[in-house]
Amino acid sequence: MLEDFFDLPAAAQALRSCAFGGHLDTFCARLLSLGYQRPTIRQKLLIVRGLARWMSAKRLAVGDLDEVRVHEFLDARRRRGRTCRGFRPTALLLLQQLRGVGAVPMPDLAHDDSPVAVLLARYEGYLRRERALEKCTIAAYQRFVREFVSERLGGGTRPDSLRLDDVREFLLSRVGRMKPQGAQFMGTALRSFLRFLFLSGETGTDLALAVPTVRRWRMSSVPRYLPARDVERLLHACDSSSATGRRDHAILLLLARLGFRASEVVALELGDLHWREGEIVVHGKGLVHDRLPLLPDIGEALALYLKKDRQPGSSRRVFLCRRAPHRGLAHPSTVSTIVARALVRAGLAPATRGAHLLRHSLATAMVRRGASLSEIGQVLRHRSPNSTEIYAKVDFGALRDVAMPWPTARGAR
Repeated sequence: MLEDFFDLPAAAQALRSCAFGGHLDTFCARLLSLGYQRPTIRQKLLIVRGLARWMSAKRLAVGDLDEVRVHEFLDARRRRGRTCRGFRPTALLLLQQLRGVGAVPMPDLAHDDSPVAVLLARYEGYLRRERALEKCTIAAYQRFVREFVSERLGGGTRPDSLRLDDVREFLLSRVGRMKPQGAQFMGTALRSFLRFLFLSGETGTDLALAVPTVRRWRMSSVPRYLPARDVERLLHACDSSSATGRRDHAILLLLARLGFRASEVVALELGDLHWREGEIVVHGKGLVHDRLPLLPDIGEALALYLKKDRQPGSSRRVFLCRRAPHRGLAHPSTVSTIVARALVRAGLAPATRGAHLLRHSLATAMVRRGASLSEIGQVLRHRSPNSTEIYAKVDFGALRDVAMPWPTARGAR
């Protein structure tokens, strides 16, 4: 296996004689399974050779390798003015393999059993099981909650000692330098945590009531959207002759035709495509699964991508990264980046460029075609009619019919 990546037998023999030589055939097979090409694998093997030489100079055995040693190796290269691009992922991948076969001991897992850590772990479980929130939402909540706990419950302070002033002082010290939307979200996160403390018996008073509301007028703006002709222009801007273009085209169709959220595109799995029934299972907010029709153009784009471009691998996600390692898209922001790049290719410059722009565009197009708010809410999978009400503001024709004349001093319009 190792000899397949070098033209000169001496290069492969030199690698086999290094400290990691007995594990390199398996390492090459792992790299191939992750989708790396032959030149890249050869480059990674040279990185391993450099790591082995450094460890030999330091008189370190294979079993001494860990994350600290990897950092020291990279730091030594930087001090000599050498580049380290791609070195860290390669060394950590090798370390993972060596631990898998027992050549390197597994690290001792740090276990924080302090009262604060236990409390935060319980809160995370509450958000996941009781509130059914997504991972990204839980992480966003915890960022504010961890800061509050560190400041107000540090040093062994018990939750039942919290007072109204503690909550207000924490918020007021921060909201002055935040945008209204960010301050509103921080208040929501803190309110959720304080309600958890009350429900779990940690506090005798529901301190969530002490969190002041942030003034932000509801429905004060009109949803940003693209006209229908610009949506079609965006869809046609994808390069149908390239693998990346075909993947992006399928993603944009899900956003534009079915109103997928970015997180729903990321979470879509192969088992969610029911070809015979002509349905797609959508993993929506709050662990709710909905079924949407597999429209002909979407089905055609997905079938083309899956048959021609999707790399084989262990991941069940529909959409994978084009570059190795071939794994599912890492974050919803990746989908927004795909939309932003497509807008640039199409020569469009809207005020917002995220994935939600196409969801708003679908709802607006439905309003213009005479769809009711109830029908729009069903397509967008809104739990509450209040979430759909904002799209009534884009039906300018209907609004003109019900608009009252603006009063003036002499009755003129």
